[in-house]
Amino acid sequence: MTLDDLNKISNNLEIFDDFWTVGIFKDELSNPNCHYIVAIQGEDIIGFGGISVVLDEANINNIAVRVDKRNNRIGSKILQNLIDICKSLNCSFVTLEVNVKNFPAIKLYKNFGFKNLGIRKNYYKGYTDAYIMKLVIEK
Repeated sequence: MTLDDLNKISNNLEIFDDFWTVGIFKDELSNPNCHYIVAIQGEDIIGFGGISVVLDEANINNIAVRVDKRNNRIGSKILQNLIDICKSLNCSFVTLEVNVKNFPAIKLYKNFGFKNLGIRKNYYKGYTDAYIMKLVIEK
């Protein structure tokens, strides 16, 4: 993902979901420890995802697919690409937080081998819990 990509979607972030601001994304894109990718269909960005890496540990910051493009395996492709980036950076494992009510995402992560480590209480907007999940990366 580049700043140009962010500019293309900045006025319509709500079609992906209700989460980060454009300012937070700009900070992430300028951080050398963060790696973001986009899914493109034709001229349109239909999804994106990003990781933060510290030493040999990666954390998935987000995976978002445009609401009208969901259930087309785009999230799976983004996740696989993020895992491949982790492998190329010699990460030992990758973690993430996911809303306990986001059943499609939980299923996706479990299908990729992520294991539930525990719960972060009131993680989302101060009232919804998150599962902490981890995938050990095969070398």
